[in-house]
Parts: sequence; structure tokens; C-alpha cells
Amino acid sequence: FYTGASAPLFLMATTTIDLDTELSAVNNILGAIGQSPLTTLNFDNPEISFIYNLLRDANVDTQAEGWHFNTEKHVKFEPDGNGHIVIGNDIISIDFHDNQARRTYDFVRRDGKLYDKIDHTNNFSTVDSIDLDVVKLYPFEDLPVVFRRFITYRAAAAAATQLVANPNLVRLLTNQA
Repeated sequence: FYTGASAPLFLMATTTIDLDTELSAVNNILGAIGQSPLTTLNFDNPEISFIYNLLRDANVDTQAEGWHFNTEKHVKFEPDGNGHIVIGNDIISIDFHDNQARRTYDFVRRDGKLYDKIDHTNNFSTVDSIDLDVVKLYPFEDLPVVFRRFITYRAAAAAATQLVANPNLVRLLTNQA
């Protein structure tokens, strides 16, 4: 487009994306099984609650595999005043760094605390800190777009399997995931 000045002025269009939210993911799942979209998540409706739970399960299952965006190495954990190392609910899995090479500890979370199955203890008062490799669980909206889409497809396939008696639809949605 020309402004009348000596040089043409070109307008640059900016590209924006609508980020996937839990609501848009539930609407995608509903659309995949032939249902109408929602304007809000209404958990009074049992079908919506069921679909939302499928989305949450697919989110946890996908993130539990441990990906670049949710795996951290050498995370320092320090014992509290009681010698316990508290492990938050946002941590899906834990392991001692390089524990695959030399199995010296076998850590799990028990009662929200680090527990060593080899020494049978959750008391780490004799150490200053422990470096762990962790896989964290992030909220759906904080995930990379490609993972939000993958999780939505995975949940849609589960919804089709459990709510719709159409094997072709299930096969189609499973191939997307």
C-alpha cells in the first residue's frame, strides 16, 4: 500500500495463536465425539467431569514419561529440621543423579517425603543436601503447544473409546495421538 510519500509503506501483519486452555481442550474432545462446545467448565455435568478427568489423566501420563521441558537434573534438596526431605506433589518421579550407573540409593516418595528403600529410612539429617533428578508435573496451560495438542488427542481417543461405540472414530483419534 502506498502512503503518498517517496517510499511505499508495507504493513506487517503479526501472527498470534490462541493458546490451548483446559476449556478449549475439553471443547476439542467434545467436538471429536460429536458433542456441542461449552463456554465454561461446568463440573456439575457428569460427562464434562468425566472428559475433564480424561484430560487430566492424559496430562499426567504424558508428562510422567519425562520430557525435556519437565525433566531437571541435579536439583538440590535439603533436609528440614526433622531430617526429612519434603517432595512436593508437583514431582512425578525422583531418582538419585546417575543412579542408573551405580545403584546406591532407591528413592521413592512416601507420605510426601523422600524415602530410601535400601536404608529403610526417611531421615536424612546426616547429609547437607542431596542432588536428585526429577520429573515435574506442570499445569496444562504451561506446557509447550505440541504437548497440549498431543494430550488433547490422547484424551479424545480415550473419550471416544469409553463414550462412543464407533471403532472407526476411535481408530482415527488414536492415529492422531
